Amino acid sequence: MLDIALLPGEYAVCRMAADSVLPPELSSGLGVADVVTVSWTADGISVICPMDRAPALAVVETAWRCLRLAGPVEVTVTGTLAALVDPLAGARVSAIAFSTFDTDYLLVPAVRLREATAALERAGHRVLG
Repeated sequence: MLDIALLPGEYAVCRMAADSVLPPELSSGLGVADVVTVSWTADGISVICPMDRAPALAVVETAWRCLRLAGPVEVTVTGTLAALVDPLAGARVSAIAFSTFDTDYLLVPAVRLREATAALERAGHRVLG
């Protein structure tokens, strides 16, 4: 059984051109429960952030909810993402996963949050918040 925290608010998945400059307000003044992650590739920059921090020049896919695996989780532990994503796939709920040094996160569509948490609970996990 895994403990999973539902973070407050809605999140955005954003795409920016590869040569874009990230706005400083993206990471300044983060609240205790806020998370922002940035990935760079030759094709572009992807940003996941609270909706109110979405960069103005980004293509934005909004209305996601963020789930955080209670951590810290050792980097060498295997199977945790599968334990979260597999029940969601079985319930036909889309998910975006990302990790930090300390733990794993999942985004699920806000309109499917109820189905997502039910699927995780059926799999034996506890969703808090």
